[in-house]
Amino acid sequence: MPEYLGALLSASLSHSADMFRKLYYDNGSHAGCIIYIGAAQVNRESMDSLKETLQGARGGGAFKNVLIHAPNGGKEGVQILPFQQITAKDEFMNVKAASRDDVLAAHRVPPQLMGAMPGEKSAFGDVEKAARVYAINELMPIMEAMKHINDWLGEEVIRFNPYALLDTQLTS
Repeated sequence: MPEYLGALLSASLSHSADMFRKLYYDNGSHAGCIIYIGAAQVNRESMDSLKETLQGARGGGAFKNVLIHAPNGGKEGVQILPFQQITAKDEFMNVKAASRDDVLAAHRVPPQLMGAMPGEKSAFGDVEKAARVYAINELMPIMEAMKHINDWLGEEVIRFNPYALLDTQLTS
């Protein structure tokens, strides 16, 4: 089994968050509303016209308006009730950060080696030390495993150059 298999769901979640966010912006960055009409005297023609206008005003996006016509259903007149913003803006960043961390963990690459930016008031530390530890703990075992292909084939078809940071550490 590939080691990254567990991160596929997180990558898919990240993609879904991106698509949701795109639709959110395409839709005009608003969450729509409930239009409640409780007045009994509204005729069918006016309701159809309002429905058509609402459908035409909305993009192909993430949120829709809801039209409720409840003649004699309580409060008279027309009410526009905004949906709560469902914390869509804030939650997007949380989903992206969590899925990014899952993918990074699955590949076992230090974030500073992948060009990730540290959080607001934090730092990743020494890049060279992270690169050395990564090379020793992750790259070298993978390279050794890949060299077994040479044994299976009976000739050397896979060869790796020494990792420069490890060479300088060994010679200094």
